[in-house]
Amino acid sequence: MKEEIIIKKEQAGKRIDKMLVDLNVAPSFSRADFARLVSDGKILVNGNKVKPSYVLKDGDKLRINNYELKVNNRKVRANLNIKVDVVYEDENIIAVNKPAGMQVHPDFYEKEKTLVNGLLAKYPEIENVGDGSKGSELRPGIVHRLDKDTSGVMVVARSQKAFDELKNKFKNRQVQKTYQAIVFGKLKEKDFIIRAPIARASSYKKQVIAGKKTKTKIREALTEFRDVRGFVNFTLVEARPKTGRMHQIRVHLFHIGHPIVGDKLYRKKEFLSEKYPQTDRHLLHAEKIEFELFEKKYNFTVNLPDDMKSFINQIDGK
Repeated sequence: MKEEIIIKKEQAGKRIDKMLVDLNVAPSFSRADFARLVSDGKILVNGNKVKPSYVLKDGDKLRINNYELKVNNRKVRANLNIKVDVVYEDENIIAVNKPAGMQVHPDFYEKEKTLVNGLLAKYPEIENVGDGSKGSELRPGIVHRLDKDTSGVMVVARSQKAFDELKNKFKNRQVQKTYQAIVFGKLKEKDFIIRAPIARASSYKKQVIAGKKTKTKIREALTEFRDVRGFVNFTLVEARPKTGRMHQIRVHLFHIGHPIVGDKLYRKKEFLSEKYPQTDRHLLHAEKIEFELFEKKYNFTVNLPDDMKSFINQIDGK
């Protein structure tokens, strides 16, 4: 069954993805979720596929695939086949070592093979832990995230009390995170800071450094970097993000001309020649996380994964 919505005069002038959120078509869907549906042609305007940036006009007819909404709105299922590498657990938190290639929580394209599916099988008590925001039922206990191809340590709240306190810690920048990345090229400075605001690209597929013509919401972003070890055409970098923006480290390194090896979203053509070895995923690893919770100090460190160690061995001495 398909649902049709006719845009009224007072609704005209808004982007289609924003209007779908305002109309509360699917309460658990975010603006980015609707942008994906529009891009995939699951939502049509006057029978035609449009971009998420399409500005609606008076009388426009939106055709929405309700089956798609129902399928993507379903409850998260526990999956015993997803193995979770638990670093630490107590009554408040679970610290895990997320492997590269594992998505943190379900979305339109992956429903049952995520970290959350595995966590629910092992810790069913986290099912209703969250903040009640749009789509929060898809990410129970999740107080921060890592990109699918980023490996490393993550902390998950095991109770609502711990969730609320940790969310406050992240909001107030009281959580210290340290990453390791392998980037193309040699850095000019040993220690440096990048303070460059970030915004979503109009396509919603990636982030960009905000400029004067940026139309999406601009967010402050600051990252501290340290050159750990240099190679002939590469550098092992330590990154300490002081703000928590989507793709922040990847965007900042791309911005200064040193994209992370294997990053397919933020890359430069000059580094795609045979001169530079390539990898199947971006070489970014969440090495350490430090915070205090209920007067107890936590500090978790996860060593570099085998693929990053192998890459370092491959380029060492070249």
